Amino acid sequence: MAESESQEGNYDNRRKNVENFKMDMKEFLEEMERLTVRAAWTAYDCLTIQANPDLLNTMQHLEDAFLMCRGQIEKKWQEVVME
Repeated sequence: MAESESQEGNYDNRRKNVENFKMDMKEFLEEMERLTVRAAWTAYDCLTIQANPDLLNTMQHLEDAFLMCRGQIEKKWQEVVME
């Protein structure tokens, strides 16, 4: 009797291990996909910048403008909250 309970416990442990393995593999594959896409976009960005060096300056200008606008919005938001 104790032996059959032990076997059931082993079966449950194996089943849990298989489920954990499946979840881990799914997470690893999703992370690998995310990194692959990121690497592809990085390569694309590098090629684009090499083909058009002015693009880097334009992108920097847009980022600076965005950060300035975001700063102004945050400042205005703080003024509204204080009122």
